[in-house]
Amino acid sequence: MLTSICGINWGDEGKGRMVDLLSEKFDIVCRYQGGNNAGHTVINEKGRFILNLLPSGILRDDVVNVLGPGMVIDIKHLCGEIAKLREGGIKITPANLKISDKAVITMPYNVLQDIMEEDRLTKATGKPYGSTRRGIAPIYADKYMKKAFRMGELLNTALLYKRLPDIVAWKNMTIKAYGFDPITVDEMIEYFETYGKPLAEYVCDTGLYLNAANKQGKNIMFEAQLGALRDIDFGIVPYTSSSSTIAAYAPIGAGVPNLKLDNSIGIMKAYSSCVGAGPFTCEYFGEKAEKLRELGGEYGAATGRPRRVGPFDVVASRYGIRCQGADEIALTKLDVLDGYEEIEICTHYLLNGKVIDEFPFTDVLDDCKPVFEKVKGWHCDTTKCRKKSDLPKEALDYIHLLEKLCECKIKYVSVGAEREACIDMDE
Repeated sequence: MLTSICGINWGDEGKGRMVDLLSEKFDIVCRYQGGNNAGHTVINEKGRFILNLLPSGILRDDVVNVLGPGMVIDIKHLCGEIAKLREGGIKITPANLKISDKAVITMPYNVLQDIMEEDRLTKATGKPYGSTRRGIAPIYADKYMKKAFRMGELLNTALLYKRLPDIVAWKNMTIKAYGFDPITVDEMIEYFETYGKPLAEYVCDTGLYLNAANKQGKNIMFEAQLGALRDIDFGIVPYTSSSSTIAAYAPIGAGVPNLKLDNSIGIMKAYSSCVGAGPFTCEYFGEKAEKLRELGGEYGAATGRPRRVGPFDVVASRYGIRCQGADEIALTKLDVLDGYEEIEICTHYLLNGKVIDEFPFTDVLDDCKPVFEKVKGWHCDTTKCRKKSDLPKEALDYIHLLEKLCECKIKYVSVGAEREACIDMDE
């Protein structure tokens, strides 16, 4: 069984929480795109963990975790992430962590490029892209310019270091143009020696490994970062990531383009949240935003930035479900709405006086206004609910309304951050 866990909206939907829960049924969890520019917060009996690069399956002793060739890996950050997890009692060895030899290495100068450009945009226009300043766009640019280093090169550093001088000279043309001091070859060699060598034992051909596992009948989960609206092709460009967050890309980014998904599980919140800049039609402001943000603890796991928040957005969610080819939905953070007597839903957009139901091209999103409808809230605690029959009628009505409006079955409903705080709606 090949299953993708993917975000329906702007990211931060609670994918890590659902991967941690559902990974009990899987042998392998594979991250297939992105880098350390977003995080998954997972709470279980072992503690509270923030994962940026490692798949959420790393918290289960019997699950093998794979970082696929579609990823960009900050090796310094990965070494630190592994060290923190080990301090928390998590076992990490080459037996349960495998890193694709084709995955690309995020370099210190990529991070510097990201920071320099965000600062330039802020000063020149006051409108930065809202980057996490972790080098993601520059390293993906290097990848497609064929000037990036790959994890497999850590196994032959003699050849790797022969490539360095030309790349460093090329990068320094950009760095000096921004008015910064140039980098040196020796600095980059030290980076590889310090953070690359400890990871070399994890590097392998993950495509061969996953194909063999599939032939053996293993259950494989593909874990995405961010959501459909952050996809480089289908998202709110340019306020997106630089990789494909779409479920259809999962086999490619995992290193097994010959395999086909059996199931796509889309993750979406019972309301909306968004980190960073860009259009966010359903956004709340003022006291309404502060209340929802505090109730939901809406601060970025990777950056700590306050998330923008709003009510559930039907238009954006229906588009995300279509992009992800979602067969079923896991609805997270229903409990955050426990304190509301009335709950708003953004059911349509208003564009130049016309009501629209389909998510439009990015350029006109700023001109769209939300059309809100109110439904009755349940105004009681759902955090102890573990079965569908435990939920109050109004909460069930809300779930069924979202199913109808989004035209996709809601299979799971989470009512808390803990692993067990989830309801299977089929049981």
